[in-house]
Parts: sequence; structure tokens; C-alpha cells
Amino acid sequence: MSEQPQAIRTRLAWARVDPEARQAMLRLDQVGADQIDPTLRGLIWMRASHLNGCAFCLDLHSADAAERGETLQRLVVVGAWNEAPHLFTEREQAALALTDAVTRLGEHGVPDAVWAAAAEQFDEKELVRVLMAIVTINGWNRLAVATHAHVRPRH
Repeated sequence: MSEQPQAIRTRLAWARVDPEARQAMLRLDQVGADQIDPTLRGLIWMRASHLNGCAFCLDLHSADAAERGETLQRLVVVGAWNEAPHLFTEREQAALALTDAVTRLGEHGVPDAVWAAAAEQFDEKELVRVLMAIVTINGWNRLAVATHAHVRPRH
């Protein structure tokens, strides 16, 4: 009989230690949050969290998305969305491609073709909101991964 692996211990309860830092992240999180489609935002958050290996955010945001009616198939496949583009609208694909490029930024930045595809699908204000969703989840991911945020088992 195999033993269950031991859970990774949280390094730092950063939000409890510095509530002001948490409030700053929450304020950033709210920039345009009510003006972006929650389904699109959820896909962006799932994709970035997958790329960043953030189990805490994947767990949290998959449960939220499921409550909003997102399908299990799309939640699972968003990790390889470009292999199943028929499951995602053109608008979602553009946002996911931009999420990939911004999250993996690298030395060459966001490719012109990725930017052009996103700019074709979103007006300038919407594009700002999409970028803010990408930037915010990347911040949350980095905080959770760096501090080993604890994922609680769901029953």
C-alpha cells in the first residue's frame, strides 16, 4: 500500500503578515473586473495558472468557473487550448494566445501577430481589461507559488 505524499508546507502567510499588501492585490484585481466577461476572465486565469504551475490558483479558479457553469472539458483542455481550438471562440483564442505571450514574456516580448489577433477581437478598453486580468493572475500565481499556498483537499 502506498503512502500519500506529504503536503507542501506554506512558507509564509503573506496576506496575514501584511494585510496592506493583500489589499493592494485586491485593488489591482478589481480594475475592470466587472467589465470583463467572467467566463473569459476565468479561462485567462486558468491558462496563466497552468503555465505558472500554481496549484492553489488552479484549484480555486476551476471551482469558481464550474460554479459559473464552465464545462469540465474546457477547464481541463484550456491547458492545451491550441490543440483544441474548436472548443474556444475566436475571442477566447486571442485572449489565451495573449495570456501565453504575456505570461511567458521572454526577451522578445509579445509577438506582433499575437497582439494583432487580440486587437482584432477586443477594442482598446477591452484589451486593457484583458491585460489587467493577465497581469493580475500572474501576480497572484507568483505569490502563491513562492509562498507555497496550501491547496486543501475537496471532498
